[in-house]
Amino acid sequence: MQLARYFPILRWGCHYQRHQAMHDLMAAVVVTCMLVPQALAYAMLSGLPPQVGLYASMLPLVAYALLGTSSTLAVGPVAVAALMTASAIAPYSAQSPALGLQAAVILASLSGMVLGLAGILRLGFLANFLSHPVIAGFMGAASLLIASSQVPVLLGLHARGDSILTLWQAILVQLGQAHPATTLFSGLALLFLLATRRYGQPLLQAAGISLYWAQVICRMAPVLLVIAGILAVQGASSWTAGVATIGRIQPGLPALALPSWHASIWQSLLMPAILISIVGYVESISIAQSLAIKRRERIHPDQELMALGAANLAASISGGQPVTGGVSRSVVNTDAGAQTPAAGLFTALGMLLASLFLTPWLRDLPMCILAASIVVSVLGVFEWHVFSHTWQRNRSDFCALLATFLLTLLVNVESGISAGVILSIAMHLYRSSRPHIAVVGQVPGTEHFRNIERHAVAVCPEVVTLRVDESLYFANARYLEQKVLEVVADQPTLKHLVLMCSAVNDLDGSALEILQLINRHLSRLGIGFHLSEVKGPVMDLLQRSHFPQQLHGHIYLTQYKAYEALSCVPASSG
Repeated sequence: MQLARYFPILRWGCHYQRHQAMHDLMAAVVVTCMLVPQALAYAMLSGLPPQVGLYASMLPLVAYALLGTSSTLAVGPVAVAALMTASAIAPYSAQSPALGLQAAVILASLSGMVLGLAGILRLGFLANFLSHPVIAGFMGAASLLIASSQVPVLLGLHARGDSILTLWQAILVQLGQAHPATTLFSGLALLFLLATRRYGQPLLQAAGISLYWAQVICRMAPVLLVIAGILAVQGASSWTAGVATIGRIQPGLPALALPSWHASIWQSLLMPAILISIVGYVESISIAQSLAIKRRERIHPDQELMALGAANLAASISGGQPVTGGVSRSVVNTDAGAQTPAAGLFTALGMLLASLFLTPWLRDLPMCILAASIVVSVLGVFEWHVFSHTWQRNRSDFCALLATFLLTLLVNVESGISAGVILSIAMHLYRSSRPHIAVVGQVPGTEHFRNIERHAVAVCPEVVTLRVDESLYFANARYLEQKVLEVVADQPTLKHLVLMCSAVNDLDGSALEILQLINRHLSRLGIGFHLSEVKGPVMDLLQRSHFPQQLHGHIYLTQYKAYEALSCVPASSG
């Protein structure tokens, strides 16, 4: 059914069964318990009121469940998107909290429009321009930025900074003013979270608890910490005096409304919205495809763009912040037994109930506990070894990684990602403009041809074969011409030059003109110009240009046939 292509719920919803509902409901309970403190924490990280995180965890989940193609992707606020949101709305939050909230809602709306339009135009492939080194550099810098931003909260300080350097300078200046109770609370929270992550599962299993429940309990560690923190504050213990808490959270459900129109705000937030959309989509599609492989499911990238776009638009009309697929929550959702996107619907219902009934109780939640949860979560993303591994594998990739990391860390998110993408594309263009071109010879006793510098091969003194290991286009066509001229100059006895095109997948107009120029030049010198192993699509292009009729030579099906025809293969082996 054509409609089911755009609304996947029509496919799985028609066959939804009771046992699936039970699994989805169980997964939703686990994810909801995990999402409540995360939603509050990521709203705080964005510089927004805590209820905004709750709002962003209801309607967006419903929208994705209706349109998404992943059975287990858990959509909602995430750390990186929260950091980028905070950076984008900072000028407006500085003027007033209300204006900052308006900017966040507009940012979510713009992100939804960008993602939706990209889905309609089938532009999912554009995310491929965000290479792995760029993503790694950005994620590493973002994790350090996020962790650093929480240090003042962990110590009970009021340190601020426009960059990570000025922030740490302010922290060090105020270090002597750290609040003892908050620092102690933070230390215990960090110790508990790190110990649970490292030793919790083995200890629980040693105590006779099954692997599944040991994993569930360990992943609920932030929830247990939240409960303990609230009880400690409500107990009015003297050692918790002065510990900052979230305070009053607006109870109830969000009022549905369209984002307000401020032309200057919409215009200034367009580029941050594009970057949030790209980074969020890459993160979402990566985890969705990884989980889908295990379940033997198919993910449709363009439909995912539509689903994430709808989720962000839903966030904007319900007063939420930009959302995307979360890695940790999606993994938990899968491990907890989610069978269909209905788990997201049940999670949205759980968040709705939390907003209605838990907000009075959450007002006593210490902010340092949320900060500790954020720090432990994001530092797990940072991997030092990626720098050494990338340096060993590819120096140009390392340059892109390092540029992205440093600019994101020291300047801003937009500069880091933009520089990384531009540098990656520039490096790709440079490499493709100087393609690998090898002189090849015949492997004795076979019909195979290999690089004469790497293998013991037979060559014909009057015939030179060049193998081009790249598609030919305007940026590398002149390089090919230069290589041909060098071969002609170095081989005075040359009678035939064969261009082996086994790796040439495409040909543009500039490359075709260079081939015609090479043909005319070799023709004047009395040298035959031949092609071999030309692929069908490339041959179609050549035929339309009448190049085969102008060629001072022939086009051979295989390189071996070319060697035979040019008398390079001994008669005994023919």
